[in-house]
Amino acid sequence: MRSRIHNKMCLSRALLTGWVLLLVQVLCLEAVPISMDKTKVHVPEKREPEEPPAASVDTGLHYDRYLREVIDFLEKDQHFREKLHNTDMEDIKQGKLAKELDFVSHHVRTKLDELKRQEVNRLRTLIKAKQDLEGGNDIAVDHQALLKQFEYLNHNNPHTFEVDDLDRLIKSATNDLENFDKDRHEEFKQYEMTKDHDRREHLKTLDDDERKKEEEHYDELKKKHADHPKVNHPGSQNQLKEVWEEADGLDPEDFDPKTFFNLHDSNGDGYFDEQELEALFTKELEKIYDPTNEEDDMVEMEEERLRMREHVMNEVDSNNDRLVSLDEFLVATKKKEFLEPDSWETLEQNQAYTDEEMREFEDHLVQQEQDLSEKSFDLQKQRDDLEKQQEQLNAQKIELQQAVEHMERLKSQKIEPPPEVHVEGNAIPEVQAVDNQLHHEQEAQQPEPHFEPQDPQNTLQEHHEQQHQNLAQQGLPQVRHDLPPGHQEAAQGLHNVP
Repeated sequence: MRSRIHNKMCLSRALLTGWVLLLVQVLCLEAVPISMDKTKVHVPEKREPEEPPAASVDTGLHYDRYLREVIDFLEKDQHFREKLHNTDMEDIKQGKLAKELDFVSHHVRTKLDELKRQEVNRLRTLIKAKQDLEGGNDIAVDHQALLKQFEYLNHNNPHTFEVDDLDRLIKSATNDLENFDKDRHEEFKQYEMTKDHDRREHLKTLDDDERKKEEEHYDELKKKHADHPKVNHPGSQNQLKEVWEEADGLDPEDFDPKTFFNLHDSNGDGYFDEQELEALFTKELEKIYDPTNEEDDMVEMEEERLRMREHVMNEVDSNNDRLVSLDEFLVATKKKEFLEPDSWETLEQNQAYTDEEMREFEDHLVQQEQDLSEKSFDLQKQRDDLEKQQEQLNAQKIELQQAVEHMERLKSQKIEPPPEVHVEGNAIPEVQAVDNQLHHEQEAQQPEPHFEPQDPQNTLQEHHEQQHQNLAQQGLPQVRHDLPPGHQEAAQGLHNVP
């Protein structure tokens, strides 16, 4: 976790710098001339006129390129440049500057329209790429709905850059960056509490002797970390003179605030931004932190740097535009706090969290563990239920397969229909067996008949007629009586068999 927070804090170092610089008139100003004694101070040579200006500092915002390109083109409009000179930061935040977009040249507006279309296409590409990574290639994407999460542009009008777009861009950048320091402090607090909690939990796993040695080692590291040279009050005369002497290689007796400002205004815009201010504290931080020492935590060093920069901004930045102008700097150098500052209390003298916050943090961890345990139990139960359902489905599948196999066996054992008997001249179905069966069934069901002497020929004819009627009722083929001579007598002979 320490590595994650450290990387995040380091990455966000650039985010706090240069953003207001891109939004106010100071981008357009030349460096303020200074007066100095050239016999005592060696000023670096002037840059050649053809040398390109310093590139804008990356704010760290995911829309940084879009922000800088919009500002760069707005600066090319004379009317807008003049308004920048006469608009303070509070008016910019309230959207007064954005209304001036209606008066910029057609060429600038056309270019801003193009920039917005490119940015919308970039966002759509990012949305599509994210969807592809998540495996949703076949799902339709509602780009219009997803674009709502990007509040720095008007997604309802993706083709033209309007007043609302500039207003959204300014407010989003302002809001994102103003909340950044607060978020960093909260992250650092969480980091410190987690580190302390992990140390305590580790001690619980040790026996008495090992625990004692570990606690002694921890106390020793704390003492080594606290044993460092005195730290000057950030932004004080002593602190700046030390930079003047050690970083600039100049005589501290020749310290001149204007010259110092000019030397450390790295982009020559006449202002100290947050990054330029933080660079002034490097010497002080090196007194406390050494990356090669076990007792020194580089995450804590970045938090100390942030504290120093915030302190100077609160004392010097009178108009709260997150920039220190030359005038503000010179005014501050005449204050008592600059000449006779109080001592600076470092992080080891100011714990990042209270005991109550630590108890709440640990209670929160306990609750998280309980929630995770419950979720794990529920997931295990769901897994068991799914396994049971799978077993039932497998059993049903086996039964179905067995039923199908049984039906196939019955189908293969089905009796074929009886074959036909061919008599010369005509095909006669073989019905003798059926005829005999029906004859015997009828005899079993009827009482013993009383025969009277009758003509044999009539009796035989009546018998055949009765059999034909019975066969017709059963849907069986009837015996033909119009057979050729000789065949008819043969058929009669079959029926006369007792």
